Amino acid sequence: KNFSYKNVMQVPRLKSIVLNVGMGEATQDIKPLEAAVKELATVTGQAPVITRAKKSIAGFKLREGMPVGCRVTLRGERMFDFLDRFISLALPRIRDFKGVSPKSFDGRGNYAFGVREQIIFPEIVYDKVASIHGMDIIFVTTAKTNAEGKALLQSLGMPFKN
Repeated sequence: KNFSYKNVMQVPRLKSIVLNVGMGEATQDIKPLEAAVKELATVTGQAPVITRAKKSIAGFKLREGMPVGCRVTLRGERMFDFLDRFISLALPRIRDFKGVSPKSFDGRGNYAFGVREQIIFPEIVYDKVASIHGMDIIFVTTAKTNAEGKALLQSLGMPFKN
């Protein structure tokens, strides 16, 4: 590539993809969270972990340990299967999609991407969806800089805006 690496092991690679669904309304009613867990399992083929509140926040009527969302960490074969389906099937189904923003890198070569509707995934049947919610998708890489991370994701087929 364009970065002069002395060793083949220095070349950045995709470590994992993390999908996170934060459900603030799960504090009052557990049903939307259960639906989100099922949807994430359908999309990724892996059982999600329920995330719980770290602290109590009175303003949000939240107690420590209450379920507030769910997440899945994909690695290996499942990660690349998901990446392929995400780029070729899910991204084109986003409304007014012109490419993903190149500004969403964290300074360490990891890329975070927010999805407003979970129905962009073809595995989710629109008629069975009770509530539309978004999710965060984080691509964790071994890259040291944003430029390296972007080059890696571009080579994997990620459509960045110009």
